[in-house]
Amino acid sequence: MKDKIIVGYTTGVFDLFHIGHLNVIKQAKENCDYLIVAVTTDLEVQNVKGFLPVIPFEERLDIVKSIRFVDQVVPESDVNKIKAWKKYKFDVIFKGDDWKGTKKWKNLEEEFAKVGVKVQYFPYTKGTSSTKLKQTLKKIRNKDHIE
Repeated sequence: MKDKIIVGYTTGVFDLFHIGHLNVIKQAKENCDYLIVAVTTDLEVQNVKGFLPVIPFEERLDIVKSIRFVDQVVPESDVNKIKAWKKYKFDVIFKGDDWKGTKKWKNLEEEFAKVGVKVQYFPYTKGTSSTKLKQTLKKIRNKDHIE
């Protein structure tokens, strides 16, 4: 019998929800007992990435809430992961391995180690991304306007 429930945390925009998003959420749940998923607000996406998501925040929130692997969905209005930890006290944070080795995540690994939080990376789903989906939709839209 386990002594402690392992709380996991992952976050994302989850715009144009696709199999890569589902893979991260599913793998995260396989590695914790209780999974908190933060969905980035429209304003924060605008601030960080310089554009608004295609799918509005409330709809993205509802999509993530409906996934059986998710125990709790919260808004992410600040990308500071240490602030998130102070609020939710998770034991492990999950991220795609496309971030592994970056300066930002090396620093976060050090900060999280100080408070006993494990950073766990999952393989990035090759060939599928919201960026690629948006580029394809843009090409289709532009083609439709020409004809």
